[in-house]
Amino acid sequence: MAHIDVSGIDYFLSDGTQLLNGVTFKVPDGTKTALIGPNGTGKTTLFRIIAGDLVPDEGVIGRSGNMGIMRQFVGQVRDGSTVRDLLVSAAPPALAAAAREVDEAELAMMEHDDEPTQMRYAQAIVDWGDAGGYDVETVWDEVCMASLGLPFDRAQHRPASTLSGGEQKRLVLEALFAGPDDLLLLDEPDNYLDVPGKRWLEEKLNESKKTVFFISHDRELLNNAAGRIVTLEPGINGAAAWIHGGGFGSYVEARADRNARFEELRKRWDEEHIKLKELVNMYKNKAAFRSDMANRYHAAQTRLAKFLEAGPPEALPIEQNVQMRLKGGRTAKRAIVAERLELTGLMKAFSTEVWFGDRVGVLGSNGSGKSHFLRLLATGGTDPEREHLPVSDVEIKEVPHEGTVKLGARIRPGFFAQTHVRPDLLGKTLLEILHRGDEHRSGLGREAAAGALDGYGLAAQSEQKYESLSGGQQARFQILLLQLSGATLLLLDEPTDNLDLHSAEALERAIDHFEGTVLAVTHDRWFARTFDRFLVFGSDGKVYESAEPVWDEQRVDRVR
Repeated sequence: MAHIDVSGIDYFLSDGTQLLNGVTFKVPDGTKTALIGPNGTGKTTLFRIIAGDLVPDEGVIGRSGNMGIMRQFVGQVRDGSTVRDLLVSAAPPALAAAAREVDEAELAMMEHDDEPTQMRYAQAIVDWGDAGGYDVETVWDEVCMASLGLPFDRAQHRPASTLSGGEQKRLVLEALFAGPDDLLLLDEPDNYLDVPGKRWLEEKLNESKKTVFFISHDRELLNNAAGRIVTLEPGINGAAAWIHGGGFGSYVEARADRNARFEELRKRWDEEHIKLKELVNMYKNKAAFRSDMANRYHAAQTRLAKFLEAGPPEALPIEQNVQMRLKGGRTAKRAIVAERLELTGLMKAFSTEVWFGDRVGVLGSNGSGKSHFLRLLATGGTDPEREHLPVSDVEIKEVPHEGTVKLGARIRPGFFAQTHVRPDLLGKTLLEILHRGDEHRSGLGREAAAGALDGYGLAAQSEQKYESLSGGQQARFQILLLQLSGATLLLLDEPTDNLDLHSAEALERAIDHFEGTVLAVTHDRWFARTFDRFLVFGSDGKVYESAEPVWDEQRVDRVR
């Protein structure tokens, strides 16, 4: 048995702002329950409260079963962690503690090979075995083969930073579903996964007997795998929860019907409120001249007081009003020309042309080189002219390649980083970033900057630092910077991964009105419908074009 009972959770931010307001719902045993809601409403904060990382200001969390957690950072690991470290992060607490002690004892042995250190190491090995470490290594071997195509003994010391975001996600997800925990918390498990990976995740969710509570914005995944949906809906005093007892297929209609009922109930309450106030005023006027009206006047006052004490019906949730406006500009007809371009160690040589105004989806499995291709374009291609340099200070690693890829006249590449890693923005508030500007864009006055942030649903975060934003808020702010930069070529690496449903639709509309060329790496099946043609990075190492999206390309066949 494994369940979660969330009861009356209130949570306040450090500045006193209420983020969560009386959040209450249950995740029954064996169910697959999704948590959705606009970016910044507190989904990850609620997950951290359930996981025990944060303490709520009010309310309690009840749960049963052993809990396994995949946190939001998985897919973005760029430090010195290894594959083994990632697997340990998803292991039960006792096993993780035993693994860390083995690591620390091994390091101590390297520095001091004396008897106490040897005894400590020997004890750590015994504790590792007692915790089930050798049994789990057998499971990890299967996990590494399934996700990386390598056995555990060959993969364990590999830096996690050498894995793509999708490979990191798949590795941890494989470990959690194969592990002993019967309750799983998954924070955006579909992010960075390619479509075969998302289909695999859907199958795992549907066939697993574990209780799973997960955050997702992927409409296809929600439709195919979520049996219940909890929505965090923003209000004046923080977000509250609404529970839809079905899948995403019936969600939109159910929410519209619910909001329509709330609107009707509120209308009736307002009408009754007016009637009661008029009744009180009438008896008040009469009681001033007739003593026999005093009792009726007091009765009307009591009736109004009880009515107001009961309060109005639940208010309609505050709807986001995200209006993205990507402008662009005219450029040469041939925006991108690649001739015998080979991404060293990734894909075989290919040639292609992208014309002004094209909307090109870049598809293929994780690790095939799609993001490398976008990064090469983002730096201006081969031997870039000054006009082809990026329109931001985002750090872009050099991409080894052979052959050439060149950008046309007046092409200014604007790059959207998949992991949102922007060292140039750290430590600065959103208003400060917009007010100061940089060498690529002019600074904005306070009023203009506030207006720009409001258009992207970020007005309330204007004084927050970039790194304190949620993943979706960082994504929206990156897109705003592209709008202000004058980019004529948009290079978007998984732009919808962290966007809530409303923001993703706003981005689709902005791209539709953008005067320029767009290339986007995506595994979002819904988002891909808006593109004209597709550049597919195949499993055989070849790059080819397709008029329709291709979702069945597997891992690229190369030496690993």
